[in-house]
Amino acid sequence: MAKTCLIYNYAQHYRAGIFKLIDKDINCDFYFGDKMGDVKKMNYAELSNFKKELKNRKLVSHFYWQSGAVSLIFKKYKKYIVLGEYYCLSTWVLLFLCKFSNKKVFLWSHGWYGNEGFIKRIIKKIFFNLSDGIFLYGNYAKGLMIKEGFDENKLHVIYNSLDYESQLKIRENLKESNIYKNHFKNEFPTIIFIGRLTRVKKLEQIVELQKILREKNIEVNVVLVGEGEEKEKLKTLAAENGIKNIWFYGACYNEVTIGELIYNATMCVSPGNVGLTAMHAMVYGTPVLTNDTFSEQMPEFEAIETGVTGAFFKKNDLASIAKTSLNWLQNKKDRLQVREACFQKIDTYFNPKYQIRVIKNVLNEEQTT
Repeated sequence: MAKTCLIYNYAQHYRAGIFKLIDKDINCDFYFGDKMGDVKKMNYAELSNFKKELKNRKLVSHFYWQSGAVSLIFKKYKKYIVLGEYYCLSTWVLLFLCKFSNKKVFLWSHGWYGNEGFIKRIIKKIFFNLSDGIFLYGNYAKGLMIKEGFDENKLHVIYNSLDYESQLKIRENLKESNIYKNHFKNEFPTIIFIGRLTRVKKLEQIVELQKILREKNIEVNVVLVGEGEEKEKLKTLAAENGIKNIWFYGACYNEVTIGELIYNATMCVSPGNVGLTAMHAMVYGTPVLTNDTFSEQMPEFEAIETGVTGAFFKKNDLASIAKTSLNWLQNKKDRLQVREACFQKIDTYFNPKYQIRVIKNVLNEEQTT
């Protein structure tokens, strides 16, 4: 296979699994942007074919330019896998230049959300149609793009993943522990959220949920694993409502500890968009509850199968959130069966092995055409 070039906005630590597998299984060089807020960067030494860090230069609003990306078109690569962000203007130039060569560009993208306005739809149609194929995170986006007139043969669903191999080894050794009983000094069910404590996640609704359930004489514990701008507001809200069974665990990058926290929780609740939180919860066997406004969701919501690996409630509707959560708590679902269902969903689709299989098939098909 001719050498492939991967250009990404950043080497996110949580994408290490798929990046390492691409490094191992595909003849590919890596180029990453240099910054992405306070997201932890993976160790470049884990990639034998890492070549260079590119400068992400902010322009106006969300738009930016990756210095050094366009010049890669003049190297001897035949195929490019590029993050499909239309905000990155250097990607537009790279796509355009490739149209005058025999090089192929595949965009790795969320694709379509379903909430695009008229102008954004036009921009995204032009942008994606400049590519030779699109690697998508889910079937929801693929369906929307087919309705928009995109060629189905150019749409390839690869889902999403975390550092699956490492998590699998941890999962094999997990067992029920007294981590919550020891901390909260009770045996109440525990609701967990793991991720950045940001406004878009609407985590105040978890505190409100805890209050509503308490008014119904249903006591639960809440543990929030992560840091973020909303932390102090959430602490204040909890104090104002007299809620004490809430554990602001803070940021944690120790995957063994994360595994224990998630495995022993009753359910994960993510009132805003769920994103990779769903992957993290389900790989360790914990069901996920989130909102049903799919046009504003992240693609990982597709891992949730109602009544099996989680459930959906109406967005920003506290009564719906409470009813859905209460139903899950009172149905007394077999915890072992739920764990196995969550495991199966991740093990079948949402892992680097599945992703690399699709990517290799697409690149190989292009090689023979």
